[in-house]
Amino acid sequence: MAQDKRPVGPGGSGYDRRRFLRNAVLGVGGLAAGSLLEACGSSTSSPTTSASATTLPSTATPAADMSKLIAAAKAEGSINLIADPYNWANYGTQSTPGTVIGGFHSLYGIQCPVTNPEGTSAEELAAMVSDKGTSKAPDAVDVSLAIAAQGVTQKMFAPYKVATWDDIPASMKDPGGLWTGDYYGVISFGTNTKVVKNPPKTWSDLLKPEYKGQVSIDGSPAAAGDALGAIFSAALANGGSLDNVLPGLEFFAHLKSIGNFNPVDCYSANIVSGQTPIAIIWDYLNIGYRKQYPNIDYVVSLPTTGKYGGIYCQAINATASHPSAARLWLEYLYSDAGQLAYLEGFVHPARYQALASSGKIPASLAAELPTAAEYAGTQFATLAQITKASALCVAKWDSMVGGV
Repeated sequence: MAQDKRPVGPGGSGYDRRRFLRNAVLGVGGLAAGSLLEACGSSTSSPTTSASATTLPSTATPAADMSKLIAAAKAEGSINLIADPYNWANYGTQSTPGTVIGGFHSLYGIQCPVTNPEGTSAEELAAMVSDKGTSKAPDAVDVSLAIAAQGVTQKMFAPYKVATWDDIPASMKDPGGLWTGDYYGVISFGTNTKVVKNPPKTWSDLLKPEYKGQVSIDGSPAAAGDALGAIFSAALANGGSLDNVLPGLEFFAHLKSIGNFNPVDCYSANIVSGQTPIAIIWDYLNIGYRKQYPNIDYVVSLPTTGKYGGIYCQAINATASHPSAARLWLEYLYSDAGQLAYLEGFVHPARYQALASSGKIPASLAAELPTAAEYAGTQFATLAQITKASALCVAKWDSMVGGV
């Protein structure tokens, strides 16, 4: 995903959509790690229970109205998506079976063009503004929590509660349905062992001389969500807290001073080439790269201390040109099929607990993910803490570390 170089925070722009999550029931075993995800219901999902497209309500209605929604969505014929890379969270394309977008297109035959697939959360909202009232405007967005909150403040989203709303923990959704968390993950270390023979396991490991010029994050924490996540994680491992990420900035400043920090963004191509052999990014990205590039023997681990994670959020454009398709899209995403398609991309979907408790997660898929024990102790910031940390990074990253 492309790096958003613009500042973030109050009055700034936003985070790269590649990066933001919050507290959750973590790990395949359903380990409770904090308070974000409360116990979910066990209702099953089906994209055949949805809202009436005629009235475009803000809550799902009985299955009898599903035919109306499908008919209206098909009449619209398309949904404008944005910043959904084919290799991110298993979004894929409409021509790739088994992916999120591919599954939706296959089921309904609706065209799913993706604008600016490598874009950022901030760019998603910017497109909603610049293309407002045109057929190009995004109909639905997948953004970081911080950007979702910004969209709510600016009254950019239409409220909508999917049929499986009760399965989604209260702390992963806006009470009024203006945004809904779709998946979450945790900051991890990924190591190309063709270049680095001894993968780091802790934040302190990264200070070893053997890692000179090899440690990279996913851009600037003043603009990118998982880069900010790396700052949170480093802070937690070095005497800081969710309320004080300055120790995280100081850690990276020290990493730069000893020559270990590499300012190049750790895109997959850079990881594979060896330009950025140690990548500090969300676990699902690193796990995906491990599977995608087996020839580099890519080792993925969660740091033993300073574990941090967060959520991404779906929202519907209040002035969408394909409003019925947008609602149908959300119904699909939060159905069993959509949630399992997300899990195929190694992200933990919002309804993970409901899927796990009803035995719907294939054992072969569960085996691809880190164990529940590895996620123990993970911490997650509130929106207020994220806002505070991002403001600090906007103010201090360039002067303390910079080069990104």
